[in-house]
Parts: sequence; C-alpha cells; structure tokens
Amino acid sequence: MNKRMLAPTIISIAMATVMAGAAISPAVGLIASNFPDADPILIKLILTAPSLIIIPFSFVSSYLTTKISKRAIVMIGLTIYIISGVGAQFTNTIETLLAFRFVLGAGVGLVMPLSISLISDHFVGREQVKMMGYSSAFSNLGGIVTMTLAGFLATFGWKVPFNVYWMGAIIFLLVYFFLPKNEPIKPHGTGPKKKLPLSVYGYALASGSIMLVYYGIATNMALFLEQGKLGGSSVAGAVISFTTIGGMITSLTLAQLQDALKKYLIPVSLLFMGLAFGSLALTSSIPVILAAVCFVGLGQGIMFPLINVKALSLVNPLNSDRVIAVVSSCIYIGQFSSPLVLDSIARSMGHPTIRFQYFFIGSALVLSVVIIAIVSIILKSKNGPLLKAEDPAA
Repeated sequence: MNKRMLAPTIISIAMATVMAGAAISPAVGLIASNFPDADPILIKLILTAPSLIIIPFSFVSSYLTTKISKRAIVMIGLTIYIISGVGAQFTNTIETLLAFRFVLGAGVGLVMPLSISLISDHFVGREQVKMMGYSSAFSNLGGIVTMTLAGFLATFGWKVPFNVYWMGAIIFLLVYFFLPKNEPIKPHGTGPKKKLPLSVYGYALASGSIMLVYYGIATNMALFLEQGKLGGSSVAGAVISFTTIGGMITSLTLAQLQDALKKYLIPVSLLFMGLAFGSLALTSSIPVILAAVCFVGLGQGIMFPLINVKALSLVNPLNSDRVIAVVSSCIYIGQFSSPLVLDSIARSMGHPTIRFQYFFIGSALVLSVVIIAIVSIILKSKNGPLLKAEDPAA
C-alpha cells in the first residue's frame, strides 16, 4: 500500500462531496430555458435536491460500516455518484432530471461521512487537525474548479456541464488503488448500542448554526448589493468567491493556528466572523465588503474542521461515522433553513432588509463570544478555590 497516496486519496473523497449540488449552478439558467413550462421551484430543486437525500443516507452509510468495509461503501457511493451525475444529461423531462439528482444525493450521502471519519481512522493528534484543515481547503478548491469548468461547459449547451461528474471516476480509481481494504467495524459486546455523548449533539448544533449564518452570504449577497445599488450578479459572484478564499487560507494553516491560539481559537474565530458581519451591515464600499466576506470565510475555515475534530475526540473510533453523520446532518439542515430563519427574524423585527440580517448575525456572534468569556471566567473562579484548598493537603 502506497502510504504517500493515502492522504491525497482521502482528501479527494471530500472534494467529491462538495461538488454535489452547486457544481452545475452555472447551467441553471439554461436548464430553466430548456424547460420553460416547469415550475420555478422545480428548477431550484435541481441544486437543492441532493442535500435533502444526503441526510438520511449519511446514517445509512454509518450503519453499513458495521456490515462492509468503508472502502467498499465509498466505491458504491462513487459509482452511484458518477452514474446519476453524468446520466442526468440524457433526460428529457424535468421530473426525470430531478430523479437523477435525488439519486446523486444518495451517493453523496454514502460517501460524505466517510470522507471525514477516514481521517480519524488513519491520522491522530496534530496530523488529524492538519488533515481536517486540508480536507476543508481542498473541498473549497474542488468547488471552485468544478463550477468554473461547468461554466465553460455550459457554453456548449445545458446538458454538457453534467460531465463534470466524470471527476468522480478519477476519485474512484484513487480509492481502488490506494485506500486500505479494512474490515467492517464490529461493535464490542452484544448489548444495546451505546448512546453518543450529549456534547456531540452540542457540537452538531453549533456546526449547524455556523452554517446557518455563513450561508447568509451565499443566499443574500446578490440581493444585498442590489438593495444598496452596489452591483449586479457578476459582482455578487466575485464577492461570494472571497469567502472561499478566506476559508482555504485558514483551513490550510489550521494546525499552526491551533498551536498559536490553543483554546482561544474558536472564540477568536467567532469574534472575527461577528465583526465581519457587522462591517457588512455598516458599509457601502465594495473593498470593505470583499474584506468582510473574506474574514467570514476565514472564520468558517477554522470552525467546521475544528468542530469535527472536537466531536470525534469525544467518542471511541468505532462511533466516528455516527458522529460525523449527526454533525453533517445539522450542517445541511442549517444550510437549508438559512434563508427561512434569517428572513423570518428580520421580518418579525420589522426590518426586512439584508443589511439588518447581517447586523443581527454580527451582534449574535459577538454576544456568543462574550457569553463564552463569562462562562470561562465563572468556571475558572469556581475551580480556583478548590485547587487552593487542596494545596495544603498535598
């Protein structure tokens, strides 16, 4: 087994998962033109349909790890991924196209939890943190490459961009040749399955909440710029891409950042994100907006991989797939509910503007940092006297 190819292989699996929905977003306008009688909601579902199926199939993937090897599950998922992704171009009705997209979600759901738990299986300590960062960074890179390629392919017709899913075949070959043939995970004992620690669900909720606010950039930036008369869709695309750039920077340097900031890394990340959203709410300058969304990206590039590392550290490696299934499900729920929650909050407060939404997000994130600081001080003050009381006995 070529150990030098193990890390690139696992990272490539993560890149496949991020290509699921948004990879063909540049072709949505052409697809809508090709199906002029289709309900606009059905057209939007072409992008979001995979995420609806990913959630249940991520738990199916976790169950299958007790029956067959992770390598086999990844290969099955990638086979479904390639067939459904590429096959969508041969459809002639919107209903059939959506059916292929739902099946694509099933393939991604099988692969996605393993793209993270395989890191936990093969890497420990600082190397695990570094690999989590690399996985997040190259996932972002995969999204940029595939969307750029899909945009180019869209010039040849609405069906051609679906060929970007042939990239799954390259990943399949890497998995076939370089991922170890491990045995299925066998739980210890015959008793009832042990429940996950409550803290795991806390990290999952935190991850979903971060995605909820982070996705406020992707879903609202075009409208935000339009409301402020700052630019159109082309400007919005450039602005949104800066979140990816920021995320790649911190993901690639995650291990070094953890070494430097240690326990302060999460609150510092939240603070930067909060100040960035606050800046968006107060500015009408494109350079400031670009800097702000970059800092939002810097924050999420730290938060998502670090939450995975911390959640995985709470359980036996035998339960790592269940942990990732729970955390990933919350992320997709946060992504799906982001516009619904943020719009509802803004309307309920009588300020139905994107600028107010960004102000609210910024305030909430800064407040969360203040709460973390207060809780830390209280816990430290409670533990301090106990340590002093024990000193004489020692």
